[in-house]
Amino acid sequence: MYGYVPPDVLTNAELARMVDTSDEWIVERTGIKERHILTGKGLGTSHMGAEAVRGLLAKTATAPGEVDLLICATTTPDFVFPSTANLICDMCGIRNIGSFDVQAACSGFLYALTIAAQFIATGARRKIVVVGADKMSSIIDYTDRATCVLFGDGAGAVLLEPSREYGIIDTLIGSDGAGMPHLHQKAGGSRMPPTAETVAQRLHYVHQEGASVYKFAVARMADVATTLMQRNRLTGNDIDWVVPHQANRRIIEATADRIKLRAERVMINIDKYGNTTNATIPLCLWDYEAKLKAGDRLLLAAFGGGFTWAGAYLTWAYDGAGSAGNE
Repeated sequence: MYGYVPPDVLTNAELARMVDTSDEWIVERTGIKERHILTGKGLGTSHMGAEAVRGLLAKTATAPGEVDLLICATTTPDFVFPSTANLICDMCGIRNIGSFDVQAACSGFLYALTIAAQFIATGARRKIVVVGADKMSSIIDYTDRATCVLFGDGAGAVLLEPSREYGIIDTLIGSDGAGMPHLHQKAGGSRMPPTAETVAQRLHYVHQEGASVYKFAVARMADVATTLMQRNRLTGNDIDWVVPHQANRRIIEATADRIKLRAERVMINIDKYGNTTNATIPLCLWDYEAKLKAGDRLLLAAFGGGFTWAGAYLTWAYDGAGSAGNE
């Protein structure tokens, strides 16, 4: 497990000088105090993903040549093609393996984790790197206070290997395309390719209808957690840690309340990073790593635009004490 966030920080006070908002307003409604922003000419999502993968390989004493599959979950790829996964492999010296991107909005990391688990379970691959990374600042309108306060940039990477004792026990993925109008990017794809007019109309930024997204996010994330708990005959007392997608502190707290889970066992770091989309869950694991023990039972849940949702139930594979987590 390894995370990376760029060094430049955008605080609420700085945002208050850009749009009609305040630190108090942002913290009360979102729980966010600051977010990291990737600056520098020519730096895309792959830059952060590669930083996370390099750190992961060094930390786990894994040579680039040992990796036999890399999957990158991202909503902000460097290019339409090639995939960001291809770029990360090249930057990290990983050659001649399968690599591809997964796009499921904020649920993408758990989608990618689910795919990777299947490769491991069948014996087709033995060392898989899963990356969650997004440069959300590249698609945020910093004149729109409804969205610009929410998002930040970051990346996280995990290494999956076969294990008879620990690992991913159950996963769940779902989607409902009818949710598209509530959270999407209007232009830039094949339906509405970039033109001078789409740029002038500011259609290449995130469009979000907050009330609708809040309602669906709480319901779906609670459903995901409840379903996984029921399928595996678990109660709230059986779960050591819940790792929710960090979209909004109110969504996280409402979800935990619905499934009656102890607040002190819910990982929250949205105050430091904001919503980093595909990076939120791996960054949470990175921050809390020192508190994790081998055998801890974790429940991961996410909700994303489109709409998508996903969850995973797993047992943690190592003692995190003494690790280089960020918490």
